[in-house]
Amino acid sequence: MVDTDLILAKAGSVEGHLNRVFEKRNVDLDSFLKDIDRQESILFNIQTAVQNCIDIAAHIIAEEGLGVPGSMTEMLYLLEKHSYLSHDLTGKMVKAAGFRNLIVHEYGEIELEQVYEIAQNDINDLNEYLKAIFKKLDLSE
Repeated sequence: MVDTDLILAKAGSVEGHLNRVFEKRNVDLDSFLKDIDRQESILFNIQTAVQNCIDIAAHIIAEEGLGVPGSMTEMLYLLEKHSYLSHDLTGKMVKAAGFRNLIVHEYGEIELEQVYEIAQNDINDLNEYLKAIFKKLDLSE
């Protein structure tokens, strides 16, 4: 059985990290590119918010017996298969998980223009994810 207190705590953490991104993103691109503290704050908060979303997925999959995923992206596809996420939202979250991996594992150079774009626009995908999970679990926001 899914532990709703855990889901709510993780969701609260996601929202806290998103709020930090929202606070730090309100500058133009040139200002962002010159401010390493702002860049690092946004990167850390994106990374941690995405990780909490993945933790939610892992908990649901384990507790509901939805399968045995071999990766973070497989977790998201399992949630889609079991109607937690739409196909479109799954694609967005797979990209978010990939970006999280890029930050954590330093697979390559992080393009700061991409970070800026994510902070300005794509970050809202994580709120959409939480709404979808809450809807499927019949939790109020």
